[in-house]
Amino acid sequence: MARGPQPQPGVMDIKLYKGGESHLQGHANVLKLSSNENPYGPSPAAIAAMRDAASQMHRYPSTDHGPLRAAIARTHGVDDTKVIIGVGSDEIIHFLCQCYAGPGDEVLYTRHGFSMYRISALAAGATPVQVDEKERVVDVAALLNAVTPRTKLVFVTNPGNPTGTRLSTSDLNALADGLPGDVLLVLDGAYTEFAEGYDGGASLVDAAENVVMLRTFSKAYGLGGLRVGWGYGAPGVIDTLNRIRGPFNVGLPQLAAAEAALGDTAFFEKSIRENARLRTWLQTELRMAGIACDDSNANYVLARFQSPEEAQAADARLRADGIIVRAVGGYGFPEGLRITVGDEAGCARVMASIHAFRGAVA
Repeated sequence: MARGPQPQPGVMDIKLYKGGESHLQGHANVLKLSSNENPYGPSPAAIAAMRDAASQMHRYPSTDHGPLRAAIARTHGVDDTKVIIGVGSDEIIHFLCQCYAGPGDEVLYTRHGFSMYRISALAAGATPVQVDEKERVVDVAALLNAVTPRTKLVFVTNPGNPTGTRLSTSDLNALADGLPGDVLLVLDGAYTEFAEGYDGGASLVDAAENVVMLRTFSKAYGLGGLRVGWGYGAPGVIDTLNRIRGPFNVGLPQLAAAEAALGDTAFFEKSIRENARLRTWLQTELRMAGIACDDSNANYVLARFQSPEEAQAADARLRADGIIVRAVGGYGFPEGLRITVGDEAGCARVMASIHAFRGAVA
């Protein structure tokens, strides 16, 4: 009997990505803090723009996403000709691996980096290579030491996920300067907006031909359900990626909502301000409860318990109280729980559950 169709090498090595849970059986008032979503929802302006765009859903969107690219350029001070729009930044990660890596090539990423780096590398037939971090921070020296003639891409999440830690500008410059010119450095800045004073790597892109910055509307702008992301890179890189991008990859309502979200600065600034305030409060409360955590530069905190067993028990108590956080054993932290910074009531609810857990096991 003839064999059936066989997938390309590497595809069957991919473990399916699992998003954060949304529901708990037996709980009507579930507090979801597992996916780093904006607790205040999307901008009212984005909602209105999407509603207005609904009447035009029989029309194809623009193929070049010109209005959104122009809005991004105005907001972030970048060159719109060097911007690409994707179905979330995930799609652009796929584009990068498809265009620049293949069988016999290596794609570097750090131990606690986004799992899509490995998935996209394998899908392209390339070999993913994991590099250790140092005290939950990307180790620039280790990354540079791991580069070989086969290395084509280096992915760095900054700020880190799930750690929330961040590389300094000098460290990023050292990493970019230390890489061969034919190796692409990809700075995944999904949480850039929460890191005060950080441009996500835009200045590095402008200074080098082999640096790409990724950004998203899913986190700070509260549009995770629409899947809109963007990348910024040298003209040659962006031209290459656009050659495999579907002509209508992002729909008209999504484009309209993202453009409107950029324009609603009051909503955006409130979201960032409240996240910073409550993130500091949550970190302080966790430490006072004897739970370690680094200073986060994102919209979540990585709570590190004394053992994997204690983390599992704390997670069970949170779930019993109707609270979903993210267990991050798959990211190298079996003793950790990543907790999205919610609104004030949500943060208080988390700490009440943790204090009850601590009291129960004392």
